[in-house]
Amino acid sequence: MTTKHVREYVKRVASIDQEQYPTWDISKPLPKLPIPDLNKTLTKYIDIIQPILDPPQYAKTKDIVKKFGGKGGEGEKLQEQLIKFSKSMDNWAYGWWLDEMYMKIRLPLPINSNPGMVFPKQLFTDHRDQLRYAARLISGILDYKTVIDARGLPVDRARHNKKGQPMCMEQYYRLFTSYRIPGIKKDALASNNSKLIPDPEHIIVICKNQFFVLDVIINFTRLSEDDLFTQLNRITKMASDISEEPEAVGILTAAYRDKWAVARGKLMEESTNRDSMDAIERCIFVLCLDQRIPILYNHRNSIDETSMNVRDDVSLALQMLHGLGTESQQCKSLVRQNYAIHHIRRTGPCGLNYEHSPSEGIAVVQLIEHLLKYMEEVRRKLIRMQSVCELPAPRKLQWKITSEIKTDIAQASENINKQIDDLDVYILRFERFGREFPKAQNMSPDSFIQLALQLTYYKIHGKLVSTYESASTRRFHLGRVDNIRANSPAALEWIKTMVGEVETTDEEKMVLLRKAMQYQTDIMTQTILGHGIDCHMMGLRNIAMEMDLPIPEVFLDDSYIKSNHFTMSTSQVPTTMDAFMLYGPVVPDGYGCCYNPHPNSILVCISSFKSHSETRSDYFGFTLEGSFLQMHELCLKTSEPPPERVTPRVRSVERNGSLHNQKERNGSLSPRKSRLVRQKQTDHPHPEQNG
Repeated sequence: MTTKHVREYVKRVASIDQEQYPTWDISKPLPKLPIPDLNKTLTKYIDIIQPILDPPQYAKTKDIVKKFGGKGGEGEKLQEQLIKFSKSMDNWAYGWWLDEMYMKIRLPLPINSNPGMVFPKQLFTDHRDQLRYAARLISGILDYKTVIDARGLPVDRARHNKKGQPMCMEQYYRLFTSYRIPGIKKDALASNNSKLIPDPEHIIVICKNQFFVLDVIINFTRLSEDDLFTQLNRITKMASDISEEPEAVGILTAAYRDKWAVARGKLMEESTNRDSMDAIERCIFVLCLDQRIPILYNHRNSIDETSMNVRDDVSLALQMLHGLGTESQQCKSLVRQNYAIHHIRRTGPCGLNYEHSPSEGIAVVQLIEHLLKYMEEVRRKLIRMQSVCELPAPRKLQWKITSEIKTDIAQASENINKQIDDLDVYILRFERFGREFPKAQNMSPDSFIQLALQLTYYKIHGKLVSTYESASTRRFHLGRVDNIRANSPAALEWIKTMVGEVETTDEEKMVLLRKAMQYQTDIMTQTILGHGIDCHMMGLRNIAMEMDLPIPEVFLDDSYIKSNHFTMSTSQVPTTMDAFMLYGPVVPDGYGCCYNPHPNSILVCISSFKSHSETRSDYFGFTLEGSFLQMHELCLKTSEPPPERVTPRVRSVERNGSLHNQKERNGSLSPRKSRLVRQKQTDHPHPEQNG
């Protein structure tokens, strides 16, 4: 492979975008993130917290907010200072947001922060196939890194509302240049963007809990795929040729951040460890060659997969998210700082785990999908690079581990095992309809799914809670995300009719559903255009602290604390391939819901903690499926004329929402159900699934 070919590929993709959106000048600088209007922010804040508060608490909070936003009040003064501050910053929110979302959080990164991603499954016939794929992946990443380093990637575009507007690409350019350094009370995000410091020329390969330096550039020459395969093969042999079990030093990175910071300081006291840490911290990325994983990690409802000795979605996802525990070599090899860890297993499944602070999931997914498509395109062309004649052997990193560090390793292992045992994950592959159905109803698919999540939570817990849905602010320079809060008064009003607390007609339910949809869509639009609630409130609070002013009462009020306890942490991370992403809950009593709407299906990764008696991920999944079907039935019953069916196989709809095709009516086929429901029926095998 050569840089020429990747540049041709990127240029072709970029030219398609230019043809679609010819009116936007991508050479112009992106605008700065605006400061929202104070009164509008406070009005939306009061509105959105109403469903999660009891009447006395809500009345008290309204008075506090009214006083804060009144003429000459604290809010006006802080707003003025925030506007002044913003003029001197590229992005007034970025630094504060990064600290509060990531750098100051002291929880371990696995489960609590780092997402995992499962790639489309590969079919490896033997160990050599695994290494061939790994070599191709490394080569593809290096090709793409060349374009990233030159800042030559096609510019992402907004797909709705000011369609085609250029998006900030800085998240991509941080992927291979950043490193999260653990600290006491606060971490630091270090980035190497200086041209004075030479670019790294190696990756780290982890195999059987050992770390190897694989130089990908030797004597100014990039290694070919054949050379990379040779080096990976050497590494697997070196990893097998050991006399004793290596120390699981990598597990230290899965400790609480303060403890990892202290342990890292101890490690750095030895020059041998400093050299090893330096190699890891400067590497381009980490590749983990995993061993075969048994099916015992399958979900209890995956009856068909387990009976066929096939790993299910949950098993694959858990390995990418946390490594399955220290009994597995994969968990012992955790080195999760900033670069992606690409897991490639002998049985075919592949994926990554990445440190979240430099980039959002959507940016990572888009990069990976570009990469995988490019790898396949280059593979078909059979492009060869000249091999390096004499390859030096990969270097195994050495460690000097004191008894004190061994104690730290043991504590980190015990802690991560407890967290892994506590995590409850379920993956719903809902196959009755996908994003095309809401679109056919003139509804936003994202709003449809968000309201289904709200309905589901209410059915289980009898209330609404603070909900976090990330909304990209990448239309602005250095933009990351703000929050869309789906727990709106309009959503609650509609939900009460759906659960029978308020009796009304189907037509009125549909009116309320569309009202809630419109509210959700309006908030989403305002947020992506830089007028969200959360970042603005954060900015007002932080500017008070910057100026050594007393913290206003509005930020000390129990309602503000409750509004930032995100029991539902959600995000849409769409993929065009059979790949998906997941993450853990952000609070002990919460759910993590990462959803991926395809044209005719919806994949939802649901996580919670077993230690909380009122949350259970598979039950949430069962209930969510029912919510999807209930909303689907409501739409069909109130549609005149009936909308076009969402898949060619569907011919009629039963009153209870069950979809049948004509053959099913004749009794030759059973009703088409989602994968989640089919798993409970041992007499109906799964259709063939990819991944």
